[in-house]
Amino acid sequence: MFKKVLWQLSKNFSTKIGIVGVPFEEGQGKIGVANGPEAIRKANLIENIKSIHQEIDIHDYGDVSYTSLENVEVPNMKKYSDVAACNFQVSRSVEKILNDGRICLTLGGDHSIGIGTVDGHIKAKNEKVCILWVDAHADLNTNKTSVSGNIHGMPLAILVKELADYWPYLPGMDWQKPILPIRNVAYIGLRSVDSYERLIIEQFGITAYGMEDVENYGIHNIVNMALDRIDPHRMLSIHLSFDIDSLDSLEAPSTGTSVRGGLTLREGIHLVEQIYKTSRLGAMDLVEVNPSIGSPKDVQKTVEAAVHLLMAACGYTRRGLIPRGPDGSPIRTIPSPV
Repeated sequence: MFKKVLWQLSKNFSTKIGIVGVPFEEGQGKIGVANGPEAIRKANLIENIKSIHQEIDIHDYGDVSYTSLENVEVPNMKKYSDVAACNFQVSRSVEKILNDGRICLTLGGDHSIGIGTVDGHIKAKNEKVCILWVDAHADLNTNKTSVSGNIHGMPLAILVKELADYWPYLPGMDWQKPILPIRNVAYIGLRSVDSYERLIIEQFGITAYGMEDVENYGIHNIVNMALDRIDPHRMLSIHLSFDIDSLDSLEAPSTGTSVRGGLTLREGIHLVEQIYKTSRLGAMDLVEVNPSIGSPKDVQKTVEAAVHLLMAACGYTRRGLIPRGPDGSPIRTIPSPV
């Protein structure tokens, strides 16, 4: 049994990883979240991922850039021209990374970039995608229900096909089709849901686990319950969209819309580890790290949490890693004492 566990922990170490940064903050109103990708990279993200095992193949595709659309506006969608233009480039980048045979790790940036990351994933996998949206918030408002008009609270409502009729025509977004079935979406970590969002969740029967569910069932069971609902046949590519504010604000204080009572870092890491072990993780977003919020210690704590989560998506295990010889083969016996 012990040998079987060791083999299972080591078999995925041919993992190919692609990283793309999206230094974007126009989907919300607080300055600084565009610096999230740079802060995460500077915390030795790539070096830490490479340390997991020498067989990991990792490539940094750099940062997405875009040119804002001209004379394009939609009522109650702030900075729409920027969001639409940026997400087009994000979608193309994610699609390329996935077509290169890599797990795509997207470093945000605010959560409006989820429009592009999910769209790119859907295109690369011929629509065979399910989503785990790990967030304190539902991000399910339309431009008619949003109080703020900030688009980082709208990405899922734009993506799912059941809400397509609730939107006006979105100019400059013809590249994105709302074809994702709402049954393929599950939330984990909700604890700040607007009233209209709750109505949508209940009306359409969206799989949604709030923090009270995590407390009742435990994070391990919640992840399995979510996958049973959105991918019962275990055949879909998993898109894990992880907002750092899903963690409790004591764990990740440097984020724009923090809410107390969230996941512990341990629960967050365990969640990502479970998804990696399915061997179906296609893409992960890590968004809403804002280095301009809080003290230097707060920023360090938040960025370190982000790195731990991203490493878990690349196969790092807290059990410890199996030693390998110079040829990369696993060492199965303890060296003789000198």
